[in-house]
Amino acid sequence: MMLIYAVILGTLFGFVLYKIGAAEPKKIIGMLRFDNLHLTKTLLLGIGIATIGIFVGLSLSLLDPSHLSVKSAYVGVLVGGAIFGIGWALSGFCPGTGVVGAASGRKDAWVFLIGGLIGSFIYMLLYGSLKDGILFENLGGKKTLLMTGNEKFSALFTEASPLVVALILGVAYIVIAWLLPLKPKAK
Repeated sequence: MMLIYAVILGTLFGFVLYKIGAAEPKKIIGMLRFDNLHLTKTLLLGIGIATIGIFVGLSLSLLDPSHLSVKSAYVGVLVGGAIFGIGWALSGFCPGTGVVGAASGRKDAWVFLIGGLIGSFIYMLLYGSLKDGILFENLGGKKTLLMTGNEKFSALFTEASPLVVALILGVAYIVIAWLLPLKPKAK
């Protein structure tokens, strides 16, 4: 049943990405250049709504905090994030938008996905020699910004009410999304 849920949610997520134009490299590159902030506004709105939804769900016990997953912070995350950002800026795709672009028939998205799979395969081959190196140097472990109720993760802000802070952050993201212009004024 979980696989069916994953397919349904993945399909819905892909449909939304397609409808907002996230499968169009020109729109993504326009966002990264601050020429067209449509996707930025959409991302900020989504983050704001999700932040509020998750913490309201946690506070009402509608969500099980044990289902939350937090990845460890280590040097490889910074290196991988830099590689990801450079690849995103050069190609106009990230893994999710690459799949959506490929599904919509974009040949450049297929090239992107094949390149990503080749890169993953090379990393898999090199993992044995990399796992004891600096890339896996711990930078603080698994931490969340706010307490989630999952004791496996420590929080940076332990004294603040998670719901209140999440509401403030969520509303701030939504307000910023609302106030951002679609296209900044020319210089």
